[in-house]
Amino acid sequence: MHILTLGSFLQDLHARNLLQQVTHEDALRQHLASADLAAGGRRAYVGFDPTADSLTIGNLVGIMALARWQRAGHTPIVVAGGGTGFVGDPSGKSAERTLQTPEQIKRNVEGIKKIFSRVIEFDGSVGSGGPLVPSGSGSGGSMVPSGSASQYPLVKNPLGTSGPPKAHEANLGLLLDNYDWLSKLSFLEALRDVGKHFSVNMMMAKESVKERLHNRDQGISFTEFSYMILQAYDFAFLHEHHGVTVQMGGSDQFGNIVCGIDLIGKNFNAKNAKSAKGESEDRPQAFGITWPLVTKADGTKFGKTESGAIWLTAKQDEHDTSPNRTSPYQFYQFWLNAADADVSRFLKTFTLLPIEEIHELEQGHATDPAKRDAQRALAQHMTDLLHGREEREKAEHAAKALFSKSSGDDGPFVLPEDVLSSAPSTTHERSLLAGTGMSLVDLLPLTTLAKSKTEARTHLGAGAVSVNGRVAALDARVTEASLLPGGPSGGVIALRRGKKTWHVCRWV
Repeated sequence: MHILTLGSFLQDLHARNLLQQVTHEDALRQHLASADLAAGGRRAYVGFDPTADSLTIGNLVGIMALARWQRAGHTPIVVAGGGTGFVGDPSGKSAERTLQTPEQIKRNVEGIKKIFSRVIEFDGSVGSGGPLVPSGSGSGGSMVPSGSASQYPLVKNPLGTSGPPKAHEANLGLLLDNYDWLSKLSFLEALRDVGKHFSVNMMMAKESVKERLHNRDQGISFTEFSYMILQAYDFAFLHEHHGVTVQMGGSDQFGNIVCGIDLIGKNFNAKNAKSAKGESEDRPQAFGITWPLVTKADGTKFGKTESGAIWLTAKQDEHDTSPNRTSPYQFYQFWLNAADADVSRFLKTFTLLPIEEIHELEQGHATDPAKRDAQRALAQHMTDLLHGREEREKAEHAAKALFSKSSGDDGPFVLPEDVLSSAPSTTHERSLLAGTGMSLVDLLPLTTLAKSKTEARTHLGAGAVSVNGRVAALDARVTEASLLPGGPSGGVIALRRGKKTWHVCRWV
């Protein structure tokens, strides 16, 4: 069991290549080393704007940073951007975001709250808005699946004695919503007490603004231009009211983080200037940490597949119609399919595995990459963490059924509903299956598996095409008998080209 100690947080980030920029690193090390563990250590936060009712896999970098922070004995604070979500962060965007309605933002905030409790242990409250994790319900109460946060326990003391945290422990996390304080800030107060500390020249020099001003036709609105002021105010508010001394984020947030540190210092100077003569307070300590943005070795965007973004929420029930869902099976497959050039970096960036174990996986992968042990460890760990061991085992069973079936296997082929819903599909007239049915040479060009009959014959002749998990011959045909029986698979035929490329034919 890997447990971080108070002094090892920055060292662990260094070992994982997750330190892009640090403000005053020596002072920060001293700040962490002098922390009082019994009082919850130091407090750090990461902000997450609710642009959808779930978070994408890219947000895991920040979530896992807070999880490591907590396992080092410090107190993590998640800030859901119910307030900043009204404005929109211009960082990394080439055009204005579409503004969401208050109802959409509120719904999105509620949707993302549940995600954090899978890897961070909370104190049971969300700002002033009641419990995050219910103490009991008809479904068993806890939102934390087996194999998630409690599998990777927190530090109780620097010597490493560990165990699941109790309600009285000092470094349980907080989940706050910045709408609670930003909504109370009037426009006049923002201009007088916050805006006066920001130079327009400085704001225009920030990369997120400069890019939009000089390289895009669209420019930037005053609304998005003001985002960095709101983020800086968040840090200052959290510093004053919650004792937060560290803000963490992606490297594209560094300018905004520095603005927050500057605002904390300027507020301190203004306060001392108004105070009576005498000894002033010690200057407040505030620090920033950023990590590199995640990229893939082949240059394609991380977290995207042919079927869309990878989300951190699975479909809850039949009434859940949100498009922002990724099944545990698809989540598992995303990590399992990591390229050889990416798997080591993904293990370091996203998992809680100790760095020594990651090095062992790297060595094994270098010796025999075909075994894909590193990818399997990555997929197992991440699916356990986000969805629980039971869902991971179901995903592995489904993968085995899909990818291990051969023409000599016995037993019925079962098409998992995950594949049925996510694979490309076409609809055909069921009457074509009557009698001797339809040849695969004629069917394949009507699917995504072949562009012509010539290409279909080539794939079939090479033994590269399977029907319902069984290799098909060149002269193979599909008939009524080929339809998968019962359940969600009824009325379909599952075709596969090679090891991974599926197509579902629906017959009506």
